[in-house]
Amino acid sequence: MTPAYAFTDYRAQGQMLPCVIVDITMPPSGGLNLFNLYVALSRSTGTSSIRLLRDFDDSIFQKSHCNELLMEDNRLEEESEKTHKWWDFLKKNLG
Repeated sequence: MTPAYAFTDYRAQGQMLPCVIVDITMPPSGGLNLFNLYVALSRSTGTSSIRLLRDFDDSIFQKSHCNELLMEDNRLEEESEKTHKWWDFLKKNLG
């Protein structure tokens, strides 16, 4: 027996773990999406230190993000571009 602990993909964000066992089966809430998969599968330090707990439905990797998330991503990208242009303007005219 090996001591271990478990946590959600939300709690795992920003962490790097030496060994990871991932369960990517659809939760009862049905809330599994590509963002969850990315976080869960990118927490290990490499492919040799990650294991999948059980079989899963391959189609989860072929889904697209919901329209609301895509629209918000586009909006944030536009705001980022505006901010960069504003800073460039300030540097050129004030600095």
